[in-house]
Amino acid sequence: MRIGVTYIVSNINKSLAFEWIAKDLDHDKFKLSFILLNDHSSDLEKYLISIGIPVKTMKILSFWSKILTFLRLTLYFLKQKPEIVHAHLYEAGYMGITAAWCAGVKCRIYTRHYSTLHHHYFPKGKLVDSWINRRATKLIAVSENVRQVLTGLEGVPASKVKVVHHGFELSGFSEVLERDVAALREKYTIPKESFPVVGMISRYTHWKGIQFAIPAFRKLLQIYPDAILILANANGDYKKEIEDILDKTLEERNYREIAFEADIQSLYQLFDVFVHVPIDNHSEAFGQIYVEAMAAGVPSVFTLSGVAGEFVIHKDNALIVDFQSEDAIFEALKELLGNSELRNQISISGSATVKESFSLKKMISSLETTYQTQLGI
Repeated sequence: MRIGVTYIVSNINKSLAFEWIAKDLDHDKFKLSFILLNDHSSDLEKYLISIGIPVKTMKILSFWSKILTFLRLTLYFLKQKPEIVHAHLYEAGYMGITAAWCAGVKCRIYTRHYSTLHHHYFPKGKLVDSWINRRATKLIAVSENVRQVLTGLEGVPASKVKVVHHGFELSGFSEVLERDVAALREKYTIPKESFPVVGMISRYTHWKGIQFAIPAFRKLLQIYPDAILILANANGDYKKEIEDILDKTLEERNYREIAFEADIQSLYQLFDVFVHVPIDNHSEAFGQIYVEAMAAGVPSVFTLSGVAGEFVIHKDNALIVDFQSEDAIFEALKELLGNSELRNQISISGSATVKESFSLKKMISSLETTYQTQLGI
């Protein structure tokens, strides 16, 4: 008899990670279904339907829709009786874990995708986190950093927490079609002769450190006046501040803002170098773009936040810079761009590093083991 596993995910449009899980989880052992807490149809919903995974979308637009959705979730669990409910992201956490608890679901797993966000920016969220931590039977931390937050700052027993790194179909980041890259180059008007193209894929929020990368790029223009900065995932609560900085420091010809790009794997191939510079070591929970950039073979400049502290090595697979330092970012970019041998070495080493540590097979195996262990199998 297959084990019933219901995933609850909130506010996600497209996610390669959940697509991979839906496709590669052992369907002979696990009967998988999804509940998406979204206010509209999503690419993830369409994908799940296309491969025959049962999926429901429930709205959480307003307070009353959340109340209704909570009741629907509870009734769904009472009727379907899944052995495991696995919730991802904040709304799915407090609504899904609570509904599963009310319905008597034996195994309630919550993957914590954020780190100290509520401790520093939204203090009231700590109360909700505490509720989720108590009602979940197992907490999955996506990095050692998150595990330390849960056990250290939030007092969760170490035995209740397991680290499961994100896994990736890494070949998709290196084996892209040139026609797809060319299509993006045309879409975003990136001339072939433009050098360098500096890439960032970061939501516009304070702790991502974009406000330090833009002035660093401005300095780089003194050496490379035709350089282009690509800012992808250009939405968030810090959008006004970021756009004010852009308006004051850069000409429009030197940057592109991309709100959303579905073909993220091809997008990486537009970049000569990549930058990801969160402002401290704990704000980033995981930071999948550390892994993606290396898998794509793009030499990168990083600060050590989230999972980066577990595998990034200076001048081996990336250049590491100090937190909140536009000068350090500029110097690292200048060094990378002026040394093709270093870029090539970092590209090769980075690709090898992530293939060993962040394979999809490794993540799927860890999840399946967690599910079986929680049920005493």
